[in-house]
Amino acid sequence: MAWRGCFLCFRNAYINTLSTRIERGRAAFLTQQRRGFRRASKKTETKPVEAEDAGRRQPVSSDTAVQKKGLAPHSEPPAPAAARSFTRLFKPMVFTLGFTGCSFATAAIWQYESLKSRVQSYFNEVRADWLERIRPQKQGDIRKQVNQWWNSLSEGQRTVTGIIAANALVFCLWRVPSMQRTMMKYFTSSPASKAVCAPMILSTFSHYSLFHMAANMYVLWSFSSSVVSLLGREQFMAVYLSAGVISTFVSYVCKTAMGRLGPSLGASGAIMTVLAAVCTKMPEAKLAIIFLPMFTFTAGSALKAIVAMDTAGLILGWRFFDHAAHLGGALFGIWYVFYGHELIWKNREPLVKIWHEMRTRGPGGGGGASP
Repeated sequence: MAWRGCFLCFRNAYINTLSTRIERGRAAFLTQQRRGFRRASKKTETKPVEAEDAGRRQPVSSDTAVQKKGLAPHSEPPAPAAARSFTRLFKPMVFTLGFTGCSFATAAIWQYESLKSRVQSYFNEVRADWLERIRPQKQGDIRKQVNQWWNSLSEGQRTVTGIIAANALVFCLWRVPSMQRTMMKYFTSSPASKAVCAPMILSTFSHYSLFHMAANMYVLWSFSSSVVSLLGREQFMAVYLSAGVISTFVSYVCKTAMGRLGPSLGASGAIMTVLAAVCTKMPEAKLAIIFLPMFTFTAGSALKAIVAMDTAGLILGWRFFDHAAHLGGALFGIWYVFYGHELIWKNREPLVKIWHEMRTRGPGGGGGASP
């Protein structure tokens, strides 16, 4: 009986211990489940927040990247506000006046130096002819052929050859992919651009289309002999460069007034000055179109038709050509023939005298006079 009682006591103690462990295990299991549920709830709560943050961050970064690349139209300032800011035209106006004055001053000094060196060049040509006679002739000399071709050209054609070469070089630069940003900034003119002065002259030598460049250069080549014989080489260069800047400034004014800030390029404004000057000076000269040589018309009638067409295009808002630049170039050519030559070129004598005194008093001038 004693052994039996001990066995029952040991069994009851073991059962109590086992039940206690089971209760603790259940409590721990339930606690772990509750903790696991809470952790899962935290994860489910944090995931939408992270997704929301990621969704919010993603468009911000993409907008920033687009704005840095300059591809977002909405990142640019509104066009009407920039279009109506006439204060931006003050700097181009000062540049136009300064560049025009410097062009004619340089042309006057250039003409003085040309006349001064004419005697020396005459003796050099005599010496070159003498050496050419005693030198043995080479068969198929490329340099000689180039010289013969160059000497066969008129003075006007030799003058515009450099202009045509510069236009061809800029046309080739447009085909270089790495130069596109530079070409758009400095070789297209727009009053809304950050660079407004340099493009006024650089865009005169800029053509993107081969047909556009070929047409302009053909007209320039055709009228080169006439205009250079009228004005002379130095005066022609001053008029041509000044016409490019003045026609661009007229385009700036019209674009700002109308709120159309598209870029422009081409030598059409300067060439319109050349054409208008020749047609004004020789209104009865006969002209013809290259593709229709059977139809002829006078130079005066051609100038009136061109001015009328550009005026209509400017009023009606045609956008295929920069009619304001064309009209500005034509009016400058007409004005220069009637008034500009007398007002500017014939009053260059004081500047030439100052330059002559600087040259004769300088080292090697030969004057030797003391001030």
